[in-house]
Amino acid sequence: MIVTVTPNLALDVTYELPELLPGETHRVENVHARAGGKGVNVARVLHTLGHDVLVIGLAGGATGTALRADLDAAGLAHDLVPIAGETRRTVTVVAGGDATLLNEPGPTITPEEWAALEARIPDADVVVISGSLPPGVPADAVARLARRDVPVIVDTSGEPLRHAAPYAWAVKPNADELAELTGTDDPVAAARSLGAPAVVVSLGAEGLLAVVGDDVHRAAPPQVVSGNPTGAGDAVVAALAAGIGSPWPSLLKDAAALSAAAVLAPVAGAYDPVAYEGFRRCHSSPQERSSSPGTASAPSTSSSSNRPKR
Repeated sequence: MIVTVTPNLALDVTYELPELLPGETHRVENVHARAGGKGVNVARVLHTLGHDVLVIGLAGGATGTALRADLDAAGLAHDLVPIAGETRRTVTVVAGGDATLLNEPGPTITPEEWAALEARIPDADVVVISGSLPPGVPADAVARLARRDVPVIVDTSGEPLRHAAPYAWAVKPNADELAELTGTDDPVAAARSLGAPAVVVSLGAEGLLAVVGDDVHRAAPPQVVSGNPTGAGDAVVAALAAGIGSPWPSLLKDAAALSAAAVLAPVAGAYDPVAYEGFRRCHSSPQERSSSPGTASAPSTSSSSNRPKR
């Protein structure tokens, strides 16, 4: 089983319209509203791929009730901690191939509520921790969640990423987040400075970069695609979680294919299955520069598209 932990759950609302003009009135063509947050998006992709997934998070108020109902309707198993605050909403406006995001900060979480979340995480084959921390939660909270005896993938940003990196099997920042945190624009040097066993960096249109010890692997997108990029990084994380044990070049190529297929879907947490299979069959292989062949196996646990995380 794969467990996804979303510290800052949200009810995602997506508006589709031909173009977005600031200061003007718009007629929305399509509206989608469903449970979201990065970990939920990862869980949706994994569920569609046929994996056994459990969603862990914090939910409160009327928005939290709507979120639980949507997870039930989607067939996604969940164990959400009730909280006093109101679950946040996020709004994505997709227009002309671009996505504009409006993200509420989320409710303030008490220490008791966070402790209840930590206690809800069961034994699993893989644990994914994705997204931002809500107000009231200290920056080292993700690091505490990542101290487990199974592979843990962390997709967050800022100080929570720095604290969690040494304890994760892999972390997945985007290039902007990595540069902002480390102060260097060289993604390889920046990745190595985090001290994580593996760092997978989203480079937008340039694809993916994985720094695994002394090895560096790259995978370009199978083709240029346009659509809604908000779930592309979550699809990368889903591919990593599903592919642990595969050689890194193959794993990264599959992650790039799934990410591109996710851009073609109207909402985050979905992907175009026909496009995904076509991208996977592409004969172009990931570029690789390494001192030795790498395999995405789980190391022993030790104590030692570029958008901010939601």
